[in-house]
Amino acid sequence: MSISLFYFIAFLSIFFSLLVIFAKNPVHSILYLIITFFTFTMQYILLNAQFLAIVNFIVYMGAILVLFLFVLMLLNLNKESEPLKSNLLKTIGVIAGMCLLVTLIGSTKSLQLSNPIVLQAQNLGLVKNLGKVLFSEFLLPFEISSILLLSAMVGAVLLAKREPKDAS
Repeated sequence: MSISLFYFIAFLSIFFSLLVIFAKNPVHSILYLIITFFTFTMQYILLNAQFLAIVNFIVYMGAILVLFLFVLMLLNLNKESEPLKSNLLKTIGVIAGMCLLVTLIGSTKSLQLSNPIVLQAQNLGLVKNLGKVLFSEFLLPFEISSILLLSAMVGAVLLAKREPKDAS
């Protein structure tokens, strides 16, 4: 694994994320976002974080972005339904972008990374090690969150299967 591959994929991530922002068609923007998340998945694999790569691939690329795409297709956006943007909103957007740029510059100056690929613990992102930590140190919060998710699933099924009222 070379450092040039890491920087090439990082360049692709930045390039496709800029295409997400500057695409005129919202469907194209979502498709660029899928490619951006795929480059993030490749970065996670390079950094030996397989669990994050799998979660990113399944949850974000498989579920959330497909949902975004369906919502955009159902909205049927066109030029007539698009609201006009005032100069005040554009000015606020430019100010917020400059604040983000200042924050990014300040955070990169405080970082001191010599090689982003070299990890202190080589087995840090492995699924086996994550399972060991979840089932030893964090067993109680893990079980409580599983009960919470189970109750949310049961509640969603009960809300979806509501009996229709008799119209007599």
